[in-house]
Amino acid sequence: MKNILFCAIPFNKDAVTLALESGVDGIIVEESHLAITKELSKIPAYPVQDFIWINLDQKTDEQEATRFLSQGQTVILKDGWEIIPVENILAQCDTLAVEVSSLEQARLAAGILERGVSTIVVTPEALVDLKNIIHELKLDQGQIALEIATITKIAPSGLGHRVCVDTMSRLKTGQGMLVGNSSAFTFLVNAETEDNPYVASRPFRINAGAVHTYAIMPEDKTAYLDELGTGSEILIVSADGTTTLATVGRCKVEIRPMLFIEAEINGQKGSIFLQNAETIRLVRSDGTPVSVVQLTIGDTILCRTDKAGRHFGMRITEDIQE
Repeated sequence: MKNILFCAIPFNKDAVTLALESGVDGIIVEESHLAITKELSKIPAYPVQDFIWINLDQKTDEQEATRFLSQGQTVILKDGWEIIPVENILAQCDTLAVEVSSLEQARLAAGILERGVSTIVVTPEALVDLKNIIHELKLDQGQIALEIATITKIAPSGLGHRVCVDTMSRLKTGQGMLVGNSSAFTFLVNAETEDNPYVASRPFRINAGAVHTYAIMPEDKTAYLDELGTGSEILIVSADGTTTLATVGRCKVEIRPMLFIEAEINGQKGSIFLQNAETIRLVRSDGTPVSVVQLTIGDTILCRTDKAGRHFGMRITEDIQE
């Protein structure tokens, strides 16, 4: 995830307020405006003198930037940088900041050498693009390939501790979490976005399964549902495979009757335990939610397959069967 700063030079209180409300990670100001900026939010405010600012005009500027970075200094390349010199610097260091004056330039900086620069410094010229920059670089987590799976088994399975993941976001129909008994086969569980005669919708909530269940997380990691808690960042997946981030407000763990559901994709089988209740829904192959109590053998739903092999949530190469 990129670190996004707003450079409020010259200082403009309205612009700083907009940047803070948009979700920047920090504000850069002249030292004379540091106090008033800190009064507006607990988001960090940095004096401009904290950084080494470099105009990347010639080879010696590139060498100077690399030297300062090797000394542990924070270097910001001023607007006007070009891709090849930035690539040369990134090849020698892990952290680099660049100024951007547009959404297109921010996208470019975020993709250099695939990993991109670590920090984006948005100039006042890009204020109109700031919300889009933050959404694309901080919330958008790329695309996940979902596949059509066929239900092969449904059976009541007694009582178990299930986890309701209550986020700080209002999710939409077709959005939810990828969860399953194996990290190699996960099911798209829809958030509680749909009304029914018995209970109002709770679009912030994903009734995601039993405590032992794997959840696909940001940055290609996994976690057990039982590990999630207030402040955890989770991966939200849409029926079209687009992904975003949400923050957990709380997790509710309660004993409920559970349902075992098994599905298959090209001979590979996976399973999940979900609460046996009408409000819990998977996602059909056409992107519409379907309640688990309405599922039948042969129905198709959206799932994800992957190679097995995780250690503390991180991908490893190992012969593992789950």
